[in-house]
Amino acid sequence: MRVIIAIDIIEGKCVRLTKGDFSTKKIYNEDPVEVARELEDNGIKYLHLVDLDGAREKRIINYRVLEKISAATDLVIDFGGGIRADDDVKAAFNAGALQVTAGSIAATDSDLFLKWLMQFGTDRIILGADCRERKVVVSGWTESVDEDIKDYISNYSEKGVRYAICTDIDRDGMLKGPSTELYKEIAGEVKINLIASGGISSLKDLVEINEAGCEGAIIGKAIYENRIKLKEIRDIC
Repeated sequence: MRVIIAIDIIEGKCVRLTKGDFSTKKIYNEDPVEVARELEDNGIKYLHLVDLDGAREKRIINYRVLEKISAATDLVIDFGGGIRADDDVKAAFNAGALQVTAGSIAATDSDLFLKWLMQFGTDRIILGADCRERKVVVSGWTESVDEDIKDYISNYSEKGVRYAICTDIDRDGMLKGPSTELYKEIAGEVKINLIASGGISSLKDLVEINEAGCEGAIIGKAIYENRIKLKEIRDIC
């Protein structure tokens, strides 16, 4: 299983939120490039870079941060937040992202999302599938869609999607464990490379996510709060 570290960006700084609430913003480092270099120096290979300003403004904003991290490291980067138009996708790829995560647009404009899938390839477009109480949520987690998350991911899998990041919002940033049973259900019934996100707080969580059948796991706050050491991840990868 791939272990992916998240860097969330607001105003060019490395931050974390709780349950996606911008009022809970905590700055961990003024320089995301410094954080990215530290990750690479500790054996991390994969980075999930999120433009929170972009998610809020519904357009890519922090692509310069992506450019700098891409130029300064060899990390394999997937980029999300504010991906709503063709130009956003192209900007992310041109700035150094290997993959782009599209969430809200998949729920609001399926045709455009599927066009990107065909244009850029199924290995490069990730479905961002966020949920609260199993219902799909979009627009920076402020709006819900009346569709079950498993059915949502399954429908897109049948249309060619190969990768999906599934975040249980109620667990995001809480450090109280991930939605392992949900991931086990999805991974067991849907043909998809499922990436778990939200709530991971220990190596035990990673083991259980792996056993649930996930292809990857995204860790954020647990790293910045020293619940999980980078060396520990390197030793198990």
